[in-house]
Amino acid sequence: MRGISKRGDVYLRTLLIHGARSIIRSAARRTDPTSTWLKDLQTRRNINIAAVALANKHAWVVWALLAHDREYEPAYTATSP
Repeated sequence: MRGISKRGDVYLRTLLIHGARSIIRSAARRTDPTSTWLKDLQTRRNINIAAVALANKHAWVVWALLAHDREYEPAYTATSP
């Protein structure tokens, strides 16, 4: 699980990072787990690094949904086999 590299699709990477920046702007007034994680990350790192980290997290979620042919469920918790 590495970060987002510059080898992939430029447009997709741009969309993921713009979406992450949008979430960062609204995270200040929210208390959900993702917003709390983002606030903690921003105290330790630059806002751009936090945006790329969130974009990477979203890219992994999208990959998992496509790879396992599932729909997104916000309350999903993984179970061990």
